[in-house]
Amino acid sequence: MSNEAQKEFQEKMRLLTASFTEELPNKISEIETLWSKLQAEWDMEALQKLHRSVHNLVGTGKTFGFPELSVEARTLEQILKNLMQKEVTADDLQSTMILRQVSELRRISVETGPKPTEDIIPAASNENVFLPDSHTSNLVFVVDDDVEAAQELALQLRYYGYEVEVFNHLDKFREAIKHKPNAIILMATEFPDDTMGGIHVMKETQRELNQSARVIFISSHDDLTYRLGAVRAGGIAYFTKPINSTELIDQIDLITASQTQESFRVLIVDDSSTVLFYHAAILEQAGITVKTISEPLNIIEILLEFDPDLVLMDLYMPACNGVELAKVIRQMSSFVSTPIVYLSSENDFNTQLEAMSLCGDDFLVKPIDPQQLISAVTFRVSRARFLRSLMVHDGLTGLLNHTTIKEGLAREVVRAHRLDSPLSFAMIDIDFFKKVNDNYGHSAGDRVIKSLSRLLKQRLRGTDIIGRYGGEEFAVIMTDTDAAFAAKVIDEIRNVFSRLLHQSQDEEFYVTFSCGIADLAHFSEAASLSEAADKALYQAKQRGRNKVVVNTGD
Repeated sequence: MSNEAQKEFQEKMRLLTASFTEELPNKISEIETLWSKLQAEWDMEALQKLHRSVHNLVGTGKTFGFPELSVEARTLEQILKNLMQKEVTADDLQSTMILRQVSELRRISVETGPKPTEDIIPAASNENVFLPDSHTSNLVFVVDDDVEAAQELALQLRYYGYEVEVFNHLDKFREAIKHKPNAIILMATEFPDDTMGGIHVMKETQRELNQSARVIFISSHDDLTYRLGAVRAGGIAYFTKPINSTELIDQIDLITASQTQESFRVLIVDDSSTVLFYHAAILEQAGITVKTISEPLNIIEILLEFDPDLVLMDLYMPACNGVELAKVIRQMSSFVSTPIVYLSSENDFNTQLEAMSLCGDDFLVKPIDPQQLISAVTFRVSRARFLRSLMVHDGLTGLLNHTTIKEGLAREVVRAHRLDSPLSFAMIDIDFFKKVNDNYGHSAGDRVIKSLSRLLKQRLRGTDIIGRYGGEEFAVIMTDTDAAFAAKVIDEIRNVFSRLLHQSQDEEFYVTFSCGIADLAHFSEAASLSEAADKALYQAKQRGRNKVVVNTGD
Protein backbone atom coordinates (compact mmCIF):
# COMPACT_ATOMS: atom_id res chain seq x y z
CA MET A 1 0.00 0.00 0.00
CA SER A 2 1.35 3.48 -0.83
CA ASN A 3 2.05 5.91 1.99
CA GLU A 4 -0.85 8.09 0.83
CA ALA A 5 -3.28 5.16 0.78
CA GLN A 6 -2.02 4.03 4.19
CA LYS A 7 -2.59 7.50 5.64
CA GLU A 8 -6.06 7.67 4.11
CA PHE A 9 -6.97 4.29 5.57
CA GLN A 10 -5.66 5.20 9.03
CA GLU A 11 -7.64 8.44 8.88
CA LYS A 12 -10.83 6.49 8.15
CA MET A 13 -10.11 4.30 11.17
CA ARG A 14 -9.49 7.31 13.38
CA LEU A 15 -12.79 8.87 12.30
CA LEU A 16 -14.68 5.63 12.91
CA THR A 17 -13.06 5.23 16.33
CA ALA A 18 -13.96 8.83 17.22
CA SER A 19 -17.53 8.25 16.07
CA PHE A 20 -17.83 5.08 18.15
CA THR A 21 -16.37 6.81 21.23
CA GLU A 22 -18.80 9.70 20.81
CA GLU A 23 -21.80 7.40 20.44
CA LEU A 24 -20.80 5.04 23.26
CA PRO A 25 -22.52 6.93 26.15
CA ASN A 26 -25.80 6.88 24.19
CA LYS A 27 -25.42 3.14 23.54
CA ILE A 28 -24.94 2.52 27.28
CA SER A 29 -27.94 4.74 28.05
CA GLU A 30 -30.05 2.68 25.62
CA ILE A 31 -29.00 -0.50 27.42
CA GLU A 32 -29.82 1.03 30.81
CA THR A 33 -33.25 2.18 29.57
CA LEU A 34 -34.10 -1.24 28.14
CA TRP A 35 -33.11 -2.97 31.37
CA SER A 36 -35.23 -0.54 33.40
CA LYS A 37 -38.24 -1.34 31.20
CA LEU A 38 -37.66 -5.05 31.63
CA GLN A 39 -37.53 -4.68 35.40
CA ALA A 40 -40.87 -2.88 35.30
CA GLU A 41 -42.48 -5.34 32.86
CA TRP A 42 -40.80 -8.47 31.49
CA ASP A 43 -41.18 -8.70 27.71
CA MET A 44 -39.42 -11.07 25.28
CA GLU A 45 -39.29 -8.52 22.48
CA ALA A 46 -37.59 -5.98 24.76
CA LEU A 47 -35.21 -8.71 25.95
CA GLN A 48 -34.22 -9.50 22.35
CA LYS A 49 -33.59 -5.82 21.68
CA LEU A 50 -31.44 -5.55 24.82
CA HIS A 51 -29.51 -8.65 23.74
CA ARG A 52 -28.84 -7.13 20.29
CA SER A 53 -27.56 -3.90 21.81
CA VAL A 54 -25.18 -5.73 24.13
CA HIS A 55 -24.17 -8.16 21.36
CA ASN A 56 -23.09 -5.23 19.17
CA LEU A 57 -20.81 -3.94 21.92
CA VAL A 58 -19.04 -7.31 22.19
CA GLY A 59 -17.71 -7.02 18.65
CA THR A 60 -17.32 -3.27 18.31
CA GLY A 61 -15.75 -2.63 21.72
CA LYS A 62 -12.47 -4.36 21.01
CA THR A 63 -12.55 -3.31 17.34
CA PHE A 64 -12.51 0.37 18.30
CA GLY A 65 -10.07 0.21 21.19
CA PHE A 66 -12.25 -0.80 24.19
CA PRO A 67 -11.18 -4.42 24.86
CA GLU A 68 -12.38 -4.31 28.50
CA LEU A 69 -15.81 -3.20 27.28
CA SER A 70 -16.00 -6.26 25.01
CA VAL A 71 -15.16 -8.61 27.89
CA GLU A 72 -17.83 -7.18 30.20
CA ALA A 73 -20.40 -6.99 27.39
CA ARG A 74 -19.80 -10.66 26.52
CA THR A 75 -20.50 -11.69 30.13
CA LEU A 76 -23.76 -9.75 30.04
CA GLU A 77 -24.67 -11.13 26.63
CA GLN A 78 -24.35 -14.73 27.86
CA ILE A 79 -26.76 -14.03 30.74
CA LEU A 80 -29.31 -12.45 28.39
CA LYS A 81 -28.93 -15.21 25.79
CA ASN A 82 -29.59 -17.86 28.44
CA LEU A 83 -32.80 -16.07 29.45
CA MET A 84 -33.89 -15.81 25.79
CA GLN A 85 -33.27 -19.50 25.09
CA LYS A 86 -35.16 -20.62 28.20
CA GLU A 87 -37.84 -17.93 27.75
CA VAL A 88 -37.85 -17.17 31.48
CA THR A 89 -37.83 -14.05 33.62
CA ALA A 90 -34.60 -13.08 35.40
CA ASP A 91 -34.53 -14.13 39.04
CA ASP A 92 -33.05 -11.94 41.79
CA LEU A 93 -29.50 -13.28 41.34
CA GLN A 94 -29.59 -12.84 37.58
CA SER A 95 -31.06 -9.35 37.94
CA THR A 96 -28.24 -8.40 40.31
CA MET A 97 -25.64 -9.76 37.87
CA ILE A 98 -27.22 -7.88 34.94
CA LEU A 99 -27.30 -4.63 36.89
CA ARG A 100 -23.66 -5.07 37.87
CA GLN A 101 -22.59 -5.67 34.28
CA VAL A 102 -24.58 -2.67 33.02
CA SER A 103 -22.86 -0.54 35.66
CA GLU A 104 -19.48 -1.86 34.51
CA LEU A 105 -20.26 -0.85 30.94
CA ARG A 106 -21.12 2.66 32.11
CA ARG A 107 -17.91 2.87 34.17
CA ILE A 108 -15.73 1.79 31.26
CA SER A 109 -17.39 4.23 28.86
CA VAL A 110 -16.74 7.10 31.27
CA GLU A 111 -13.33 6.24 32.71
CA THR A 112 -11.43 4.77 29.76
CA GLY A 113 -10.63 5.98 26.27
CA PRO A 114 -9.85 4.06 23.10
CA LYS A 115 -6.42 2.66 22.32
CA PRO A 116 -4.53 4.30 19.42
CA THR A 117 -5.84 3.33 15.99
CA GLU A 118 -2.48 1.74 15.05
CA ASP A 119 -2.88 -0.73 17.94
CA ILE A 120 -6.44 -1.58 16.98
CA ILE A 121 -5.73 -2.53 13.35
CA PRO A 122 -2.08 -3.65 13.09
CA ALA A 123 -2.71 -5.71 9.96
CA ALA A 124 -3.77 -2.59 8.05
CA SER A 125 -0.14 -1.50 7.79
CA ASN A 126 0.96 -4.86 6.36
CA GLU A 127 1.76 -4.18 2.71
CA ASN A 128 1.15 -7.82 1.76
CA VAL A 129 -2.49 -7.56 2.81
CA PHE A 130 -3.64 -4.71 0.63
CA LEU A 131 -1.12 -4.76 -2.21
CA PRO A 132 -2.97 -4.79 -5.56
CA ASP A 133 -1.49 -6.39 -8.66
CA SER A 134 0.46 -3.64 -10.37
CA HIS A 135 1.08 -5.74 -13.51
CA THR A 136 -1.56 -4.16 -15.71
CA SER A 137 -0.22 -4.07 -19.25
CA ASN A 138 -1.24 -5.36 -22.67
CA LEU A 139 2.24 -4.63 -24.02
CA VAL A 140 4.49 -7.48 -25.22
CA PHE A 141 8.22 -7.22 -25.89
CA VAL A 142 9.49 -9.77 -28.43
CA VAL A 143 13.28 -10.10 -28.03
CA ASP A 144 14.98 -12.25 -30.70
CA ASP A 145 17.86 -11.70 -33.12
CA ASP A 146 15.95 -13.68 -35.78
CA VAL A 147 14.28 -10.69 -37.46
CA GLU A 148 11.84 -12.66 -39.61
CA ALA A 149 10.66 -14.97 -36.80
CA ALA A 150 10.23 -12.04 -34.40
CA GLN A 151 8.16 -10.04 -36.89
CA GLU A 152 5.92 -13.04 -37.70
CA LEU A 153 5.27 -13.66 -33.99
CA ALA A 154 4.54 -9.96 -33.47
CA LEU A 155 2.03 -10.04 -36.33
CA GLN A 156 0.13 -12.95 -34.79
CA LEU A 157 0.08 -11.24 -31.38
CA ARG A 158 -1.24 -8.01 -32.89
CA TYR A 159 -4.12 -9.93 -34.48
CA TYR A 160 -5.21 -10.81 -30.96
CA GLY A 161 -5.16 -7.21 -29.79
CA TYR A 162 -1.74 -7.07 -28.12
CA GLU A 163 0.56 -4.08 -28.47
CA VAL A 164 3.94 -5.42 -29.55
CA GLU A 165 7.47 -4.01 -29.69
CA VAL A 166 10.25 -6.04 -31.33
CA PHE A 167 13.91 -5.94 -30.25
CA ASN A 168 16.62 -7.72 -32.24
CA HIS A 169 19.40 -6.47 -29.95
CA LEU A 170 19.66 -7.04 -26.21
CA ASP A 171 21.05 -3.59 -25.39
CA LYS A 172 17.98 -1.86 -26.87
CA PHE A 173 15.71 -4.17 -24.88
CA ARG A 174 17.55 -3.44 -21.63
CA GLU A 175 16.98 0.28 -22.10
CA ALA A 176 13.30 -0.13 -23.04
CA ILE A 177 12.34 -2.36 -20.10
CA LYS A 178 13.53 0.32 -17.66
CA HIS A 179 10.81 2.64 -18.97
CA LYS A 180 8.10 -0.04 -19.45
CA PRO A 181 8.70 -2.62 -16.68
CA ASN A 182 5.14 -4.00 -16.87
CA ALA A 183 5.57 -5.39 -20.39
CA ILE A 184 5.28 -9.15 -20.90
CA ILE A 185 8.62 -10.34 -22.29
CA LEU A 186 9.06 -13.08 -24.91
CA MET A 187 12.80 -13.66 -24.67
CA ALA A 188 14.93 -15.87 -26.93
CA THR A 189 17.61 -17.73 -24.97
CA GLU A 190 20.29 -17.81 -27.70
CA PHE A 191 22.07 -14.79 -29.18
CA PRO A 192 25.14 -14.64 -31.52
CA ASP A 193 27.67 -13.70 -28.83
CA ASP A 194 26.21 -15.86 -26.06
CA THR A 195 24.17 -19.07 -26.40
CA MET A 196 22.45 -18.23 -23.09
CA GLY A 197 22.46 -14.47 -23.67
CA GLY A 198 18.72 -14.02 -23.10
CA ILE A 199 18.88 -15.82 -19.76
CA HIS A 200 21.93 -13.86 -18.59
CA VAL A 201 20.39 -10.51 -19.56
CA MET A 202 17.12 -11.35 -17.79
CA LYS A 203 18.96 -12.24 -14.58
CA GLU A 204 20.65 -8.84 -14.58
CA THR A 205 17.41 -7.07 -15.58
CA GLN A 206 15.42 -8.70 -12.77
CA ARG A 207 17.92 -7.38 -10.21
CA GLU A 208 17.57 -3.84 -11.57
CA LEU A 209 13.73 -3.76 -11.54
CA ASN A 210 11.68 -2.90 -8.46
CA GLN A 211 9.24 -5.70 -9.26
CA SER A 212 9.92 -8.98 -11.07
CA ALA A 213 9.32 -8.84 -14.81
CA ARG A 214 7.10 -11.49 -16.42
CA VAL A 215 9.21 -13.32 -18.94
CA ILE A 216 8.49 -16.27 -21.22
CA PHE A 217 11.61 -17.90 -22.69
CA ILE A 218 11.77 -19.24 -26.25
CA SER A 219 14.60 -21.62 -27.02
CA SER A 220 15.99 -24.17 -29.47
CA HIS A 221 17.23 -26.18 -26.47
CA ASP A 222 15.07 -28.47 -24.35
CA ASP A 223 17.66 -29.67 -21.83
CA LEU A 224 17.61 -29.10 -18.08
CA THR A 225 20.51 -26.61 -18.08
CA TYR A 226 18.58 -24.11 -20.17
CA ARG A 227 15.31 -24.72 -18.35
CA LEU A 228 16.92 -24.25 -14.93
CA GLY A 229 18.63 -21.09 -16.16
CA ALA A 230 15.29 -19.75 -17.40
CA VAL A 231 13.60 -20.46 -14.05
CA ARG A 232 16.43 -18.77 -12.14
CA ALA A 233 16.04 -15.73 -14.40
CA GLY A 234 12.37 -15.44 -13.40
CA GLY A 235 10.87 -17.32 -16.33
CA ILE A 236 7.19 -18.17 -15.87
CA ALA A 237 6.99 -20.32 -19.02
CA TYR A 238 9.33 -22.00 -21.48
CA PHE A 239 8.64 -22.82 -25.15
CA THR A 240 10.85 -24.70 -27.58
CA LYS A 241 11.13 -23.95 -31.29
CA PRO A 242 9.28 -24.35 -33.59
CA ILE A 243 6.77 -22.44 -31.49
CA ASN A 244 3.11 -23.37 -31.44
CA SER A 245 1.78 -19.79 -31.55
CA THR A 246 -1.67 -20.86 -30.28
CA GLU A 247 -0.22 -22.38 -27.10
CA LEU A 248 2.06 -19.38 -26.61
CA ILE A 249 -0.83 -16.95 -26.92
CA ASP A 250 -2.83 -19.14 -24.51
CA GLN A 251 -0.05 -18.59 -21.97
CA ILE A 252 0.00 -14.83 -22.55
CA ASP A 253 -3.78 -14.74 -22.23
CA LEU A 254 -3.51 -16.46 -18.85
CA ILE A 255 -1.09 -13.80 -17.66
CA THR A 256 -3.23 -10.89 -18.84
CA ALA A 257 -6.44 -12.51 -17.55
CA SER A 258 -5.01 -12.66 -14.03
CA GLN A 259 -4.30 -8.92 -14.12
CA THR A 260 -7.76 -7.93 -15.37
CA GLN A 261 -9.93 -10.12 -13.15
CA GLU A 262 -13.17 -8.43 -12.21
CA SER A 263 -13.18 -7.08 -8.68
CA PHE A 264 -14.84 -9.27 -6.05
CA ARG A 265 -18.28 -7.97 -5.01
CA VAL A 266 -19.26 -8.28 -1.34
CA LEU A 267 -22.57 -7.24 0.22
CA ILE A 268 -22.35 -6.47 3.96
CA VAL A 269 -25.54 -6.52 6.05
CA ASP A 270 -25.34 -5.11 9.59
CA ASP A 271 -27.60 -2.78 11.55
CA SER A 272 -24.57 -0.91 12.95
CA SER A 273 -23.40 1.78 10.51
CA THR A 274 -20.05 2.05 12.32
CA VAL A 275 -19.37 -1.65 11.88
CA LEU A 276 -20.47 -1.46 8.24
CA PHE A 277 -18.03 1.34 7.45
CA TYR A 278 -15.21 -0.42 9.32
CA HIS A 279 -15.48 -3.74 7.47
CA ALA A 280 -16.17 -1.99 4.16
CA ALA A 281 -13.00 0.11 4.55
CA ILE A 282 -10.89 -3.01 5.16
CA LEU A 283 -12.27 -4.90 2.15
CA GLU A 284 -12.11 -1.87 -0.15
CA GLN A 285 -8.42 -1.41 0.67
CA ALA A 286 -7.95 -4.96 -0.66
CA GLY A 287 -9.51 -3.96 -3.99
CA ILE A 288 -12.90 -5.51 -3.24
CA THR A 289 -16.09 -3.73 -4.33
CA VAL A 290 -18.42 -3.37 -1.35
CA LYS A 291 -22.10 -2.52 -0.95
CA THR A 292 -23.55 -2.05 2.55
CA ILE A 293 -27.07 -2.43 3.98
CA SER A 294 -28.07 -1.28 7.45
CA GLU A 295 -31.77 -2.04 6.89
CA PRO A 296 -32.07 -5.82 6.26
CA LEU A 297 -35.58 -5.50 4.82
CA ASN A 298 -34.14 -3.61 1.81
CA ILE A 299 -31.94 -6.50 0.74
CA ILE A 300 -33.85 -7.94 -2.24
CA GLU A 301 -33.61 -4.92 -4.53
CA ILE A 302 -29.92 -4.45 -3.75
CA LEU A 303 -29.20 -8.16 -4.25
CA LEU A 304 -30.69 -8.10 -7.74
CA GLU A 305 -28.92 -4.87 -8.68
CA PHE A 306 -25.49 -5.60 -7.14
CA ASP A 307 -25.32 -9.39 -7.76
CA PRO A 308 -22.74 -10.01 -5.01
CA ASP A 309 -20.14 -12.78 -5.03
CA LEU A 310 -20.60 -13.12 -1.26
CA VAL A 311 -22.97 -11.88 1.45
CA LEU A 312 -21.43 -10.97 4.81
CA MET A 313 -24.04 -10.49 7.52
CA ASP A 314 -24.54 -10.13 11.24
CA LEU A 315 -26.47 -12.85 13.04
CA TYR A 316 -28.60 -10.60 15.25
CA MET A 317 -30.46 -7.70 13.64
CA PRO A 318 -33.79 -5.92 14.16
CA ALA A 319 -36.83 -6.87 12.03
CA CYS A 320 -35.21 -10.21 11.13
CA ASN A 321 -32.13 -12.18 12.11
CA GLY A 322 -29.33 -13.37 9.87
CA VAL A 323 -30.59 -16.95 9.58
CA GLU A 324 -34.04 -15.78 8.45
CA LEU A 325 -32.47 -13.46 5.91
CA ALA A 326 -30.24 -16.26 4.62
CA LYS A 327 -33.32 -18.46 4.07
CA VAL A 328 -34.93 -15.68 2.02
CA ILE A 329 -31.78 -15.34 -0.12
CA ARG A 330 -31.58 -19.11 -0.67
CA GLN A 331 -35.17 -19.14 -1.98
CA MET A 332 -34.09 -16.86 -4.85
CA SER A 333 -32.83 -19.08 -7.68
CA SER A 334 -30.10 -16.62 -8.71
CA PHE A 335 -28.47 -16.79 -5.27
CA VAL A 336 -28.80 -20.47 -4.34
CA SER A 337 -25.02 -20.94 -4.54
CA THR A 338 -23.91 -17.45 -3.37
CA PRO A 339 -21.75 -17.85 -0.23
CA ILE A 340 -23.32 -16.45 2.94
CA VAL A 341 -20.88 -15.76 5.77
CA TYR A 342 -22.05 -14.75 9.23
CA LEU A 343 -19.88 -12.12 10.91
CA SER A 344 -20.94 -11.92 14.52
CA SER A 345 -19.58 -11.69 18.05
CA GLU A 346 -21.42 -14.94 18.79
CA ASN A 347 -18.77 -17.34 20.13
CA ASP A 348 -21.08 -20.18 21.16
CA PHE A 349 -20.00 -23.16 19.05
CA ASN A 350 -23.44 -24.76 18.93
CA THR A 351 -25.02 -21.50 17.79
CA GLN A 352 -22.41 -21.19 15.05
CA LEU A 353 -23.06 -24.74 13.85
CA GLU A 354 -26.82 -24.16 13.86
CA ALA A 355 -26.45 -20.93 11.87
CA MET A 356 -24.24 -22.60 9.26
CA SER A 357 -26.56 -25.59 8.96
CA LEU A 358 -29.38 -23.16 8.14
CA CYS A 359 -28.20 -21.73 4.80
CA GLY A 360 -24.84 -20.35 5.94
CA ASP A 361 -21.38 -21.24 4.59
CA ASP A 362 -19.01 -19.87 7.22
CA PHE A 363 -18.95 -18.10 10.59
CA LEU A 364 -16.46 -15.37 11.50
CA VAL A 365 -16.29 -14.05 15.05
CA LYS A 366 -16.05 -10.32 15.78
CA PRO A 367 -13.72 -8.63 16.33
CA ILE A 368 -11.83 -10.07 13.39
CA ASP A 369 -8.28 -9.34 12.28
CA PRO A 370 -8.33 -7.41 8.96
CA GLN A 371 -6.07 -9.89 7.21
CA GLN A 372 -8.20 -12.81 8.38
CA LEU A 373 -11.33 -11.08 7.06
CA ILE A 374 -9.74 -10.47 3.66
CA SER A 375 -8.38 -14.02 3.46
CA ALA A 376 -11.72 -15.58 4.40
CA VAL A 377 -13.65 -13.48 1.89
CA THR A 378 -11.08 -13.99 -0.89
CA PHE A 379 -11.03 -17.77 -0.41
CA ARG A 380 -14.81 -18.09 -0.41
CA VAL A 381 -15.33 -15.85 -3.44
CA SER A 382 -12.54 -17.48 -5.45
CA ARG A 383 -13.97 -20.93 -4.80
CA ALA A 384 -17.54 -19.82 -5.58
CA ARG A 385 -16.44 -18.18 -8.84
CA PHE A 386 -14.56 -21.31 -9.84
CA LEU A 387 -17.55 -23.58 -9.16
CA ARG A 388 -19.92 -21.20 -10.93
CA SER A 389 -17.54 -21.05 -13.87
CA LEU A 390 -17.71 -24.83 -14.23
CA MET A 391 -21.51 -24.66 -14.35
CA VAL A 392 -21.96 -21.80 -16.82
CA HIS A 393 -18.85 -21.85 -19.01
CA ASP A 394 -17.74 -24.06 -21.85
CA GLY A 395 -14.74 -26.17 -20.87
CA LEU A 396 -12.73 -25.69 -24.07
CA THR A 397 -13.12 -21.96 -24.66
CA GLY A 398 -14.13 -20.50 -21.30
CA LEU A 399 -17.08 -18.80 -23.00
CA LEU A 400 -20.64 -19.10 -21.71
CA ASN A 401 -22.22 -22.43 -22.54
CA HIS A 402 -25.34 -22.97 -24.66
CA THR A 403 -27.85 -22.81 -21.82
CA THR A 404 -26.32 -19.75 -20.21
CA ILE A 405 -26.07 -17.71 -23.42
CA LYS A 406 -29.74 -18.46 -24.17
CA GLU A 407 -30.72 -17.34 -20.67
CA GLY A 408 -28.57 -14.24 -21.18
CA LEU A 409 -30.34 -13.39 -24.42
CA ALA A 410 -33.77 -13.62 -22.75
CA ARG A 411 -32.58 -11.42 -19.89
CA GLU A 412 -30.97 -8.81 -22.16
CA VAL A 413 -34.06 -8.62 -24.38
CA VAL A 414 -36.16 -7.76 -21.32
CA ARG A 415 -33.60 -5.18 -20.22
CA ALA A 416 -33.39 -3.60 -23.69
CA HIS A 417 -37.19 -3.27 -23.89
CA ARG A 418 -37.28 -1.69 -20.44
CA LEU A 419 -34.57 0.84 -21.32
CA ASP A 420 -35.75 1.25 -24.92
CA SER A 421 -32.21 0.53 -26.14
CA PRO A 422 -31.01 -1.37 -29.24
CA LEU A 423 -29.79 -4.97 -29.08
CA SER A 424 -28.24 -7.26 -31.69
CA PHE A 425 -27.71 -11.00 -31.74
CA ALA A 426 -25.02 -12.64 -33.90
CA MET A 427 -24.63 -16.31 -34.79
CA ILE A 428 -21.14 -17.30 -35.98
CA ASP A 429 -20.10 -20.59 -37.56
CA ILE A 430 -16.60 -21.69 -38.64
CA ASP A 431 -16.57 -22.54 -42.35
CA PHE A 432 -15.77 -26.11 -43.47
CA PHE A 433 -14.90 -27.09 -39.92
CA LYS A 434 -15.37 -30.80 -40.63
CA LYS A 435 -12.58 -30.54 -43.21
CA VAL A 436 -10.31 -28.98 -40.58
CA ASN A 437 -10.87 -31.98 -38.31
CA ASP A 438 -10.53 -34.47 -41.17
CA ASN A 439 -7.39 -32.92 -42.66
CA TYR A 440 -5.51 -31.76 -39.56
CA GLY A 441 -7.03 -33.70 -36.65
CA HIS A 442 -9.39 -32.87 -33.80
CA SER A 443 -6.64 -31.27 -31.72
CA ALA A 444 -6.09 -28.74 -34.49
CA GLY A 445 -9.84 -28.21 -34.69
CA ASP A 446 -9.95 -27.48 -30.96
CA ARG A 447 -7.16 -24.93 -31.37
CA VAL A 448 -9.08 -23.20 -34.16
CA ILE A 449 -12.16 -22.98 -31.90
CA LYS A 450 -10.05 -21.55 -29.10
CA SER A 451 -8.45 -19.05 -31.47
CA LEU A 452 -11.82 -17.71 -32.56
CA SER A 453 -13.11 -17.54 -28.98
CA ARG A 454 -10.00 -15.62 -27.94
CA LEU A 455 -10.35 -13.22 -30.86
CA LEU A 456 -14.00 -12.55 -29.99
CA LYS A 457 -13.15 -11.87 -26.35
CA GLN A 458 -10.35 -9.50 -27.24
CA ARG A 459 -12.03 -7.63 -30.09
CA LEU A 460 -15.52 -7.22 -28.62
CA ARG A 461 -16.49 -4.89 -25.78
CA GLY A 462 -16.62 -5.97 -22.16
CA THR A 463 -20.40 -5.37 -22.23
CA ASP A 464 -20.92 -7.83 -25.11
CA ILE A 465 -21.89 -11.36 -24.05
CA ILE A 466 -20.18 -14.22 -25.87
CA GLY A 467 -21.05 -17.91 -25.80
CA ARG A 468 -20.20 -21.16 -27.50
CA TYR A 469 -23.53 -22.27 -28.90
CA GLY A 470 -22.31 -25.74 -29.77
CA GLY A 471 -19.53 -27.41 -31.77
CA GLU A 472 -18.00 -24.77 -34.04
CA GLU A 473 -20.90 -22.33 -33.54
CA PHE A 474 -20.74 -19.16 -31.43
CA ALA A 475 -23.31 -16.59 -30.27
CA VAL A 476 -22.78 -12.92 -29.38
CA ILE A 477 -25.25 -10.61 -27.62
CA MET A 478 -24.31 -7.03 -28.45
CA THR A 479 -26.00 -4.62 -26.07
CA ASP A 480 -26.87 -1.03 -27.03
CA THR A 481 -25.98 -1.90 -30.64
CA ASP A 482 -28.10 -1.95 -33.80
CA ALA A 483 -27.64 -4.53 -36.58
CA ALA A 484 -25.69 -2.23 -38.91
CA PHE A 485 -23.02 -1.40 -36.37
CA ALA A 486 -22.92 -5.00 -35.13
CA ALA A 487 -22.28 -6.17 -38.70
CA LYS A 488 -19.44 -3.66 -39.07
CA VAL A 489 -17.75 -4.89 -35.87
CA ILE A 490 -18.17 -8.59 -36.64
CA ASP A 491 -16.96 -8.10 -40.22
CA GLU A 492 -13.74 -6.57 -38.94
CA ILE A 493 -13.24 -9.61 -36.72
CA ARG A 494 -14.05 -11.90 -39.69
CA ASN A 495 -11.37 -10.18 -41.73
CA VAL A 496 -8.74 -10.57 -39.00
CA PHE A 497 -9.67 -14.23 -38.35
CA SER A 498 -9.27 -15.07 -42.03
CA ARG A 499 -5.62 -13.92 -41.82
CA LEU A 500 -4.72 -15.87 -38.69
CA LEU A 501 -2.19 -18.63 -39.25
CA HIS A 502 -3.14 -22.00 -37.72
CA GLN A 503 -0.74 -24.89 -37.23
CA SER A 504 -0.97 -28.68 -37.14
CA GLN A 505 2.37 -30.41 -36.66
CA ASP A 506 4.39 -29.20 -39.67
CA GLU A 507 1.42 -27.87 -41.66
CA GLU A 508 0.00 -24.35 -41.67
CA PHE A 509 -3.49 -23.37 -42.77
CA TYR A 510 -6.11 -20.61 -42.71
CA VAL A 511 -9.78 -20.73 -41.68
CA THR A 512 -12.78 -18.40 -42.16
CA PHE A 513 -16.19 -17.98 -40.53
CA SER A 514 -19.70 -16.91 -41.57
CA CYS A 515 -22.10 -14.84 -39.48
CA GLY A 516 -25.80 -14.01 -39.32
CA ILE A 517 -27.13 -10.99 -37.39
CA ALA A 518 -30.57 -9.79 -36.30
CA ASP A 519 -31.61 -6.98 -34.00
CA LEU A 520 -34.43 -6.08 -31.64
CA ALA A 521 -35.73 -3.36 -33.94
CA HIS A 522 -36.98 -6.05 -36.36
CA PHE A 523 -37.52 -9.05 -34.03
CA SER A 524 -39.00 -8.19 -30.66
CA GLU A 525 -38.61 -11.49 -28.73
CA ALA A 526 -35.63 -13.62 -27.79
CA ALA A 527 -36.90 -16.66 -29.70
CA SER A 528 -37.61 -14.76 -32.93
CA LEU A 529 -34.31 -12.86 -32.63
CA SER A 530 -32.37 -16.12 -32.34
CA GLU A 531 -34.26 -17.71 -35.22
CA ALA A 532 -33.69 -14.67 -37.45
CA ALA A 533 -29.94 -14.65 -36.76
CA ASP A 534 -29.78 -18.36 -37.52
CA LYS A 535 -31.54 -17.80 -40.89
CA ALA A 536 -29.09 -15.00 -41.71
CA LEU A 537 -26.21 -17.35 -40.92
CA TYR A 538 -27.66 -19.92 -43.33
CA GLN A 539 -27.85 -17.22 -46.02
CA ALA A 540 -24.19 -16.31 -45.42
CA LYS A 541 -23.26 -19.95 -45.97
CA GLN A 542 -25.39 -20.11 -49.12
CA ARG A 543 -23.72 -17.01 -50.56
CA GLY A 544 -20.27 -18.55 -50.46
CA ARG A 545 -19.23 -18.34 -46.78
CA ASN A 546 -16.72 -15.95 -45.16
CA LYS A 547 -19.51 -13.34 -45.06
CA VAL A 548 -21.67 -11.41 -42.59
CA VAL A 549 -25.39 -11.20 -43.38
CA VAL A 550 -28.04 -9.12 -41.58
CA ASN A 551 -31.67 -10.29 -41.38
CA THR A 552 -34.09 -7.34 -41.36
CA GLY A 553 -37.18 -9.47 -41.87
CA ASP A 554 -37.74 -8.20 -45.43
